[in-house]
Amino acid sequence: MANSPLVSVDLIVKQDDGVLLGLRESEPAKGEWFVPGGCVLKNERLTEAVHRVADMELGCEVEICNRLGTFEHFYDTSEVEGVDSKHYVANGFVVEPFQPVDLADDQHSELRVFEPPFEGLHPYVQQYLDRMVWE
Repeated sequence: MANSPLVSVDLIVKQDDGVLLGLRESEPAKGEWFVPGGCVLKNERLTEAVHRVADMELGCEVEICNRLGTFEHFYDTSEVEGVDSKHYVANGFVVEPFQPVDLADDQHSELRVFEPPFEGLHPYVQQYLDRMVWE
């Protein structure tokens, strides 16, 4: 982590006319409304990581609707001792849950649906929302 970027998937969870965001309880982006996500494991396909992260962080299965692309996220903070920054190569996926979402992890203190116009969100979340097509 001190010398290499982390490969991750971020889930942009569609909910009616908005997206579901979680209030982060840990670094990076602590205290920010952010998309659920997680690192890709060795020998795991990106789509497999999406489904694993959805199960772990949302407590539900999801359908992958669209891949928004790859994004670079740079943070000046880290929760890892001895590492003062983080670099993610994040792959954004728009997903729809098959059942109601349940806050299933300890990384977020609450979940909330945000509807357009989106204002005051973390710049990396805004990048995802700017790429989405709203029907």
